[in-house]
Amino acid sequence: MTNTTVQSGANKDLTLEEAHFRARVEAREEPADGVVGLTLVPSDGGRVPSWSPGAHIDLVLEDGLVRQYSLCGDPQDRTRYTVAVLLEPEGRGGSRRIHETLRVGAEVEVRGPRNHFRLEPAERYVFVAGGIGITPILAMTGELDRTGRPWTLVYGGRRRDSMAFADRLAALGPHVRLWPQDERGLIDLADALGDPAPGTAVYTCGPEPLLRALEEHCAAHWPAGSLHLERFTPLDVDTTGDTPFEIELADGRVLTVPADRSALSVLAEAGLDILSSCEEGTCGTCEVEIVKGEVDHRDTVLTPEEKEENCSMMVCVSRAACARLKLDL
Repeated sequence: MTNTTVQSGANKDLTLEEAHFRARVEAREEPADGVVGLTLVPSDGGRVPSWSPGAHIDLVLEDGLVRQYSLCGDPQDRTRYTVAVLLEPEGRGGSRRIHETLRVGAEVEVRGPRNHFRLEPAERYVFVAGGIGITPILAMTGELDRTGRPWTLVYGGRRRDSMAFADRLAALGPHVRLWPQDERGLIDLADALGDPAPGTAVYTCGPEPLLRALEEHCAAHWPAGSLHLERFTPLDVDTTGDTPFEIELADGRVLTVPADRSALSVLAEAGLDILSSCEEGTCGTCEVEIVKGEVDHRDTVLTPEEKEENCSMMVCVSRAACARLKLDL
């Protein structure tokens, strides 16, 4: 495999060699009803690539099926990765395949890690997690404990037995509050967040209704930029008005993206080997730098501020808001 750079943007130095390795399932647990936790170690006995809280990896399954999962272990431990996978009966089949086939001793291809949900510097942190959205936040709270920074967590789920790692988190003390919906109803966001305080960062991950409610609450009551979130599902975008546009490459070639195709597919057809994964705008793998032109951003990775800056785009879903884009490719 050649050592060729295949991605621009935040991960421009990531190479195919660095991005892939075979891993073996060393341990498997069930931290909640419908959730399996997997401990993955390199099959060759080596060390895993370094990572920071908020990062995710790709698991490349049979037939090339790729799914992304947040790392929820200890970034200081370079011997293994830990992920937790929720079984989604109505999903596209990836979680079911993992639940059924990745037993102890099984091997799987790992790609990454990548991080678009980093812990930004702050004086204090407030976390609100819902369901399997606890996974990236587990690593964050561990890092804050290690460095002595203050934090609180409200963790909600439909039922207590569906909340992964709930017992482990509850044992951390009064700054962790469990909020099972069948016992307490929906999370009271005003109570969970408290009054806005200077230097406080709010982090959340979970189901879409929770994220939308937090966006509305923080927009109304908190300073701009306080809220940091990660979505696991794509935006619902009306594509009926999509029109063709052009992409200019660094070598002078101009490609036309039809209304019914993605920029990623056209770039791949033209021979550009761009790393991609979810193809839904949720993982950030296909981020490419913009040289010139305005973009209709349709991903869930970039923050509103980053979309306004218009420095990069996810070519799997985003499109031009002008006749021609010039990309750093």
